[in-house]
Amino acid sequence: MALFSETADVSVRPAIATDAAPVTDIQVAAWRDTHGDTLGDDVIGMLDVDRMRESWQGAITSPPGPGFAVLVALDAARIVGFAAVTPGQLMSLEVHPDARRGGHGSRLLSAAVDRLRQDGAQEVTTWVLDGDAAREQFLGGAGLGPDGTQRTLAAGPREVVEHRWSAAL
Repeated sequence: MALFSETADVSVRPAIATDAAPVTDIQVAAWRDTHGDTLGDDVIGMLDVDRMRESWQGAITSPPGPGFAVLVALDAARIVGFAAVTPGQLMSLEVHPDARRGGHGSRLLSAAVDRLRQDGAQEVTTWVLDGDAAREQFLGGAGLGPDGTQRTLAAGPREVVEHRWSAAL
């Protein structure tokens, strides 16, 4: 076994154009695994994967302005997770279900917070779907907490509630 390899075992980097497909695949797999019960198989089945891929492609290659970024987590050369940030907000953070519990989420959150700080943010906010206890535990362990704000979203034939979590940077 070689002492060194040409790539890091695990890492986080800015997303590039060819990452849109794996990011979409991870998002769908993560939503199916984590939110299948809350959203329902009917809603998950209605996801327009081609449109999602196009949206990620645009977010990666043509962000709408300063402070917008997509980051990907790698296990060797394989993309296993992603995070998307907008000014002051963690919009999305997902790790493929097969790659969870490997530190990828923590690395993504750390890189996302570094990016937010670099862009001048003094606070980070994110939204947590009602009933996502694992995400609440993860975010709470990282120092974020619910700030009392919630919103109700239409998700196909049903409504879902999200709670805002935040922390000072």
